[in-house]
Amino acid sequence: MSGNILPMIMHVSDTFYRRLFCSALLFQFFFFSVATADAAGKRVSSIALKGSVNPASAQYFSRALDKARTDGSHAFLVELDTPGGLVSSLREMVQDVMASEIPVIVYVSPSGSQAASAGALLMLSAHVAAMSPGTEIGAAHPVGMGGGDKEGDVMSKKAASDLAAFARSLAEERGRNARWAEDAVRESRASSAQEALAAGVIEVVADDTKALFRAIDGKLVKTAGGEVRLQTSRAIIEKIEPAFQEKALMMLADPNLAYIFFLAGLAGIYFELSNPGAIFPGVAGAISLILGLYAMQMLPVNITGIILLVLAAIFIGLELFVTSGGIFAIAGLIALFAGSLMLFSTPGTGIELSLLVFLPVFLVFVSAVAGIIWVVARSAVRRQVSGIEGMIGETGTVFRDITPPFTGKVFFHGELWDAVADTPIPSGTDVLVKEVDGLQVHVTIKQD
Repeated sequence: MSGNILPMIMHVSDTFYRRLFCSALLFQFFFFSVATADAAGKRVSSIALKGSVNPASAQYFSRALDKARTDGSHAFLVELDTPGGLVSSLREMVQDVMASEIPVIVYVSPSGSQAASAGALLMLSAHVAAMSPGTEIGAAHPVGMGGGDKEGDVMSKKAASDLAAFARSLAEERGRNARWAEDAVRESRASSAQEALAAGVIEVVADDTKALFRAIDGKLVKTAGGEVRLQTSRAIIEKIEPAFQEKALMMLADPNLAYIFFLAGLAGIYFELSNPGAIFPGVAGAISLILGLYAMQMLPVNITGIILLVLAAIFIGLELFVTSGGIFAIAGLIALFAGSLMLFSTPGTGIELSLLVFLPVFLVFVSAVAGIIWVVARSAVRRQVSGIEGMIGETGTVFRDITPPFTGKVFFHGELWDAVADTPIPSGTDVLVKEVDGLQVHVTIKQD
């Protein structure tokens, strides 16, 4: 009996340990799988903001951030490259960032990009601010509709002070260099990526998003929903594309398109006014002008430039109706040239008119004006072809002998006219009309 008990005990013990060992393996596998899935499954929603900060880009930013939150994304990545834009649109975006329950990472990328003006303040509001090597940040001095502030301008000083306080408060909230933030507004201070890192303006300089995510992994950030520890080393990026309306409006906020639409609108309305009833030029011109004005209200434009462009259209149009010897046309071209150069002359914004757009448009207007001057000059020197004056130089035939000082009869234009001449002219002779005096013509013999 005792000989059978020992093998049974050993069998039971062996089975217990085998089961215990298997359970430990299963628990370890399950724990490792969950940990791996948790690390690899973190999703980061991403958008790319290129071009000016305007109502369309603010709408895209707000919608994408809200979608990232509702989709359960771990963080929200903004790849930024902007020369600046409207302060009103910037404030909307900053408010969305400050109220966000998920971390917002703003990354100036790729190399050669910038976060200028409004973009610099958006960077200051981010939970994590990062830049690629070869990028820049700063120059946030406000620029108004007039194209910049004038020394001693009270309104400009108030705008600069307001924006400086805004930038300083954002920097203080995120623990960044408040002095640099204020200087970026008041003194248009700008820094490279490495300079910004050394000044405590940003947290990371990274070559790409993978390097960025590795660098910020484990960082604790404070959001509107509480503190969040970033887990980004193996995160999956999910891009959120702009809607068609957002993409169209952001494209429209291009200074080159705004310029073309504005001039095309002025030209179309001018042609409609000079040729009433044509309809198409007026309709197309009105639509283009509205699109151009809408685009310009999203951009920091110089009001003097707009006035000069309107004057250019008026002067060029007057050349058709007023005999000025080309003065109005030349004045129009000068106004067009100066207005085009001044239209987006807003230092610190980076928004400017491309030379590749300006030169072709200007040359088209030069050609059109040259054509107008040629038509006006040609009509001024061309001989009158209708009425009494149009008879001078016409050829007729003597119907009845002309014997000075008496009159004869000349047949031309299907009519008989009383005629006089300095010498006798027999009937049947071809003559030229030299002068018209009432119902009598002065003729001379036509030379072959």
